[in-house]
Amino acid sequence: MPYHHGDLRRALLDTALEAVAEHGPAAVSLRDVARRAGVSHAAPTHHFGDKTGLLTALAAEGWSMLADALAATAERDPSFAELGVTYVVFAVGHPAHYAVMRAPGLVKKADPELVAAQGRASAQLRAGATRHSDSAAATDPTTAIAGWAMVHGLAALVLEGAITPEPDVETLARAVTSRLGPRPFTSR
Repeated sequence: MPYHHGDLRRALLDTALEAVAEHGPAAVSLRDVARRAGVSHAAPTHHFGDKTGLLTALAAEGWSMLADALAATAERDPSFAELGVTYVVFAVGHPAHYAVMRAPGLVKKADPELVAAQGRASAQLRAGATRHSDSAAATDPTTAIAGWAMVHGLAALVLEGAITPEPDVETLARAVTSRLGPRPFTSR
């Protein structure tokens, strides 16, 4: 997709997502992203500094998108299980973002945007865990970790092709996350 006019940063991010989808985050290079976008080799460096900066921007964007999706779900249905469905649907629907989000060794872990986006997503998951119908589980800090491990594993299995979601990803995710407990009583 040759870049013409407009938001060059966005065009570079979109081009990098295509490269990640094709070859994974480790294989992305600024030179290839520039070539694909039809811009000078210096353009990505100007916007992101280096490959790590580019991947950090993609990871921060992915975590922010996930946090927004989790927040929207919590407004509609605050159950811990439904947040898990959103996580799996997001991962499968945004596999390139998700691949970069799962590649912590390729990003700047202390980047303020990345830290903030990860914090927002994590806060949504932790808040969901506190609404677990089992009061002991709701106060146990490992509940959020167990739920995250479950949905992260399911997303990875689907993305790797080890599981074919029948009839679709959302239905499979809902069946799996139902193991996280019944819908809680909420005081909304």
